[in-house]
Amino acid sequence: MSIRYMKAPPTKYVMQFKDGRVKREGPGLSFFYWAPTTTVVAVPLSSSDVPFVFNEITQDFQAVTLQGQLTYRVADPKLLAGLLDYSVKPSGEYASEDPSKLEERLVQIVQVRARTVVQSMPLREVLVQAATIEGKVLAALRETEAVRMLGVEVQGFALLSTRPTPEMARALEAEAREALQRRADEAIYARRNAAVEQERRIKESEIATELSVEAGKRQIREAQIAADIAVEEQRAAFMERWSENERKAAEAKAYALEKTLAPVRDVDWKVLMAAAGGGNDPKLNIALAFREMAENAGKIGELNVSPDLLRSLLSGPSGNQARHG
Repeated sequence: MSIRYMKAPPTKYVMQFKDGRVKREGPGLSFFYWAPTTTVVAVPLSSSDVPFVFNEITQDFQAVTLQGQLTYRVADPKLLAGLLDYSVKPSGEYASEDPSKLEERLVQIVQVRARTVVQSMPLREVLVQAATIEGKVLAALRETEAVRMLGVEVQGFALLSTRPTPEMARALEAEAREALQRRADEAIYARRNAAVEQERRIKESEIATELSVEAGKRQIREAQIAADIAVEEQRAAFMERWSENERKAAEAKAYALEKTLAPVRDVDWKVLMAAAGGGNDPKLNIALAFREMAENAGKIGELNVSPDLLRSLLSGPSGNQARHG
């Protein structure tokens, strides 16, 4: 039977060609058609994800593998249907392989744009700046004339992984490992230096404390010495004042004695002795007699004093009393 029924979902743009002209078109159409004279074209309008994997060379001539996916949708189905064969069989399958060529062309365009970006960056930046690469490639795809000529709108570009060669990956891992080890060593050294610095500060604090204590002790000693000096100065002042007072007292006594003796200074001592009542003392009288004889020794020829006489003279009345008793 040559009458067919076509029912398309809203995500497909359907065009019915008959006698070289479009009889009806639009998304999600359903209709009957005469198969021998009718060609039905169905262009999908839904967004599609195209995975890709390709190798490129970085600025520093290192191979890197880019893996990701491209998201697109058909914005102008008429334009695309004019470039590729999207006609369908009565069974709903595409009559040619052209629909699969769209994704191939898009992947090729993506690779060209990604190559331009990757070749302007060294390997290290390519490995760690996926977001930068995605933004530059997406902007380039949206401005590419080849994409617009296909009637396609690029909605997204995502890099899932960027991998260097195994040898370079091992080299980078070793270098990163060494860098991490160096940072770990630096952290250890910094911790040790911090400990040494802290120990130095503690020692300085202890020394400062000892100096402060010694300074306090020195101040105490200086205060004690100053107190002793003040005491000695006071004692010296006291002694000086006492000596001065003693000197003045002695001068006063000498003055009094001088004034006392002044009236009798020129009087004969014999007169003084007699006035003082010394004549009543036998011993004193004997002593004066001997003094007179000594003063007149030149007039005396010879004087004999026997021991008994001298003993009796010295003993006096008391001696006589002792003998008589």
